[in-house]
Amino acid sequence: MPGMATSLRSQFAMDKSVTSRFWQLDQRGKVQAKYIWIDGTGEHIRSKTRTLDFEPKDPSELPIWNFDGSSTGQAEGADSDVYLKPVAIFPDPFRLGKNKLVMCETLDNKKQPTATNNRHRCVQVMEKAASHHPWFGMEQEYTLLDIDGHPFGWPKNGFPGPQGPYYCGVGANKVYGRDIVEAHYRACLYAGIQISGTNAEVMPGQWEFQVGPCEGISMGDQLWVARFLLHRVAEEFGVIATLDCKPIKGDWNGAGCHTNFSTEKMRSPGGISEILSAINKLSLVHAQHIAYYDPHGGKDNERRLTGLHETAKIDQFSYGVASRASSIRIPRQTDDEGFGYFEDRRPSSNCDPYTVTAALVRTVCLEGAERKLSMMYVPSSGFQAPPSAH
Repeated sequence: MPGMATSLRSQFAMDKSVTSRFWQLDQRGKVQAKYIWIDGTGEHIRSKTRTLDFEPKDPSELPIWNFDGSSTGQAEGADSDVYLKPVAIFPDPFRLGKNKLVMCETLDNKKQPTATNNRHRCVQVMEKAASHHPWFGMEQEYTLLDIDGHPFGWPKNGFPGPQGPYYCGVGANKVYGRDIVEAHYRACLYAGIQISGTNAEVMPGQWEFQVGPCEGISMGDQLWVARFLLHRVAEEFGVIATLDCKPIKGDWNGAGCHTNFSTEKMRSPGGISEILSAINKLSLVHAQHIAYYDPHGGKDNERRLTGLHETAKIDQFSYGVASRASSIRIPRQTDDEGFGYFEDRRPSSNCDPYTVTAALVRTVCLEGAERKLSMMYVPSSGFQAPPSAH
């Protein structure tokens, strides 16, 4: 209805200068710890805050807490408590001072991992493969939307010009939402996230930030907290940051979370042979990886991986040097130097980084019984990977 977007936006039009007066108040030695977790969807984030009498330096110092899992799709109302186990701590760029952001795992009433606690399983895989020193860099694409769900900066009754001038663009007619991007970048730096860059993407109103290189489990921890910061910063501006992998139908690019991967041997002279060996292993389990690369067992990626808009087809595995139309891209520099890393272009923008990184390590680094023991969850599509593949 006309005026609805204005009405909705007014809810967010709070006077920040009023709020700022309260940020100056003394906390009287108390510390605010915001506990962050992944809800029952496997892709959305929840959070709540508790007061501490000390500044925590390590997650083990923090108390296990709980929340109402019946409101997050993680428990039934008759037995609704789900535990929050702190696993990583970051400085809080909003509250500043000694206040913290706390990434948590979710545990059921028997203190066992919940269905969407993929971190627990990822830790097991990373521990088995620790001697390989797996490094990751993940490229998080996202799209900015007005509060009414319309792409931020797009004409309300039409479309912007075709794709072409927007990628890494400069100028008010090419770039929408840079203030949000810059604020998020600084928030990540303050929090200690290994954010390595950002750029405007091919579709107008779409952006990307990169996190890494990170080794092992820290990749998932850092990307999830960086996503929390993105949503939290966008909230300050009254804008939505969506991780939908195909937010706009038609001749517009989708959004992915391209994952750069290497082991110590790949990063050493002559490592290209290790890279080609890894790619061969991945080619044998393409369908299984597709099932792990978005939270809905491949259903989201069906909208994105069409063979168009810089993607490969979802049902065909391919690789190539400098090819953004392939499942796996070997960077030109890696091919020239004979060592480095490769990029898996299949993960969707709303993927669980714990699942993606564990799947890569499991396929590339683990063998035989170890690989079978590290099997992860059955994706929500009901797809069951055959034992021989993992």
